[in-house]
Amino acid sequence: QVQLVESGGGLVQPGGSLRLSCAASGIFEMINDMAWYRQAPGKERALVASISSGSLTNYADSVKGRFTISRDNARNTMYLQMNGLKAEDTAVYYCKAAVVTDDLRYEYPYWGQGTQVTVSS
Repeated sequence: QVQLVESGGGLVQPGGSLRLSCAASGIFEMINDMAWYRQAPGKERALVASISSGSLTNYADSVKGRFTISRDNARNTMYLQMNGLKAEDTAVYYCKAAVVTDDLRYEYPYWGQGTQVTVSS
């Protein structure tokens, strides 16, 4: 069984910063692509940023220049550094990982439980 656990969410004022973490645990061989998604009230879940196993990154236009995605493969952990936060960044943030089984036969997508980020004065 594989688990993804997010942490680092909270309440922050506009212009502030937060750093989210997503740690994977369980039995598996490796993790391929990882990503952060977010879902605001009344809206669909949307991609925020993604990172490959080789650390190639991709960002939604709305967060380019403000957010930075990174990962530590040795710790099976992904991060999202969020700077210059705006009210419209308020959402539940979810991590997603493409996990390869320990026999190298399959790759499955796993999701974390989500962490709330609220940007408000």
